[in-house]
Amino acid sequence: MFEHFQQVEKFFQSRNQYGMKPGLDRIHKLLELLGNPQEKVKAIHVAGTNGKGSTVQYINNALISNGIYTGVFTSPSLNGLTGHIFKSNDKISEMVFTELINEVYPFVQQLDAENNHPTEFEIMTAAAFLYFKKNVDIALIETGMGGRDDTTNCFEPILSIITNVEQDHIAFLGESLESIAFHKAGIVKENRPVVIGEMSDDAESVILKEASLKHAPLYQLTKTFNYSILHEESTHQAFQWILRQGQQQKHKVSIQTKGEHQVKNASLALMALKLLESNGFSLNAEKSLNGLYETQIPGRFELLQTNPVVILDGAHNPASVRAFTKTMTSIYKNKEKHLIFAAFRDKDLKYMLDHLSNHFSSITITTFQHPRAASVEELQTEINHPDVRTNHDWKKVIEEIQVQDNEVCYFVTGSLHFIANVRNILK
Repeated sequence: MFEHFQQVEKFFQSRNQYGMKPGLDRIHKLLELLGNPQEKVKAIHVAGTNGKGSTVQYINNALISNGIYTGVFTSPSLNGLTGHIFKSNDKISEMVFTELINEVYPFVQQLDAENNHPTEFEIMTAAAFLYFKKNVDIALIETGMGGRDDTTNCFEPILSIITNVEQDHIAFLGESLESIAFHKAGIVKENRPVVIGEMSDDAESVILKEASLKHAPLYQLTKTFNYSILHEESTHQAFQWILRQGQQQKHKVSIQTKGEHQVKNASLALMALKLLESNGFSLNAEKSLNGLYETQIPGRFELLQTNPVVILDGAHNPASVRAFTKTMTSIYKNKEKHLIFAAFRDKDLKYMLDHLSNHFSSITITTFQHPRAASVEELQTEINHPDVRTNHDWKKVIEEIQVQDNEVCYFVTGSLHFIANVRNILK
């Protein structure tokens, strides 16, 4: 058993040897040994290539504004081990986390003895459900990767959300959008509503088929509900949200987050909130809209410094890189812009760097401590830009830009894991 949080950290580091293992057998066994806490939690399941975390945060803050105790399970974490599990916007304490792992640990040992080793993500998922069972009114659960075989696909949600389907994790989910959509559609459950965002016709048809097979009521952006952008200011953007089904409803919504992709995420969240009302949750529209407005999303076009401007964005695949540059050019159109980039080697590095190269005066490529992190040399082979700078020490890069010309803007992107490291330094 663990007496100190540092021992828990070492324990999780030791689980790295079991890597990522898709499949649900281990998590079901672990939860069963714990008394199936997931069966005692009201929860929403959220999948999607991009936008999961943002959609979850919009829903989370709207519910908090209504006095509802929420839980959030998110991955990857921007705040260390305890940053995976939140109650009403507060990550759990190291002491509480240690207590949870002590509760799970004897059953991890039992499965280890059977040569059926739970991964660190499976242990974390089990701990999250244990915590949520005792402490929250509703939990918001993000998938780690995909959906059908994802560790989090171990409970019966009150509703599911699939934000979008784009190419990412192709080694696990397949190269085609149909294959990726098939994995994400795995979170659709029998007779439970599903909210879906915009996606290609090929991906959409896969999810529509799954919803039909499961008799799951479907609520689709642009069809069941939609948005119309009203205006965009330096401090916020406003849009009209329209529910077309039944008696038409409209809401004027303001959010502080940047980019049209965030309008789409907030629209999905609003649809989910409407469905929660029919599930017995008493929500006040004005409070919910205020919660949306107050939402700040760490690591998503996040302004960390103003003198000079330093912005972090967790863009880590082709679709999120496109959304990032679209937002950036609309807000900082006439500014000199420089990029700091580091990423995992299993991402589509050539596409990402080719796209980004069109938008920056210089690109600094670096690396960070992680088994999947691409080396500077690997990134160099994928980049074609007239001003490429290299530095193996990302901390020195960040130290140097903090004292540069105030008129220049710096952007840090490529990996959520990387920007989590940078964020901890700048914070």
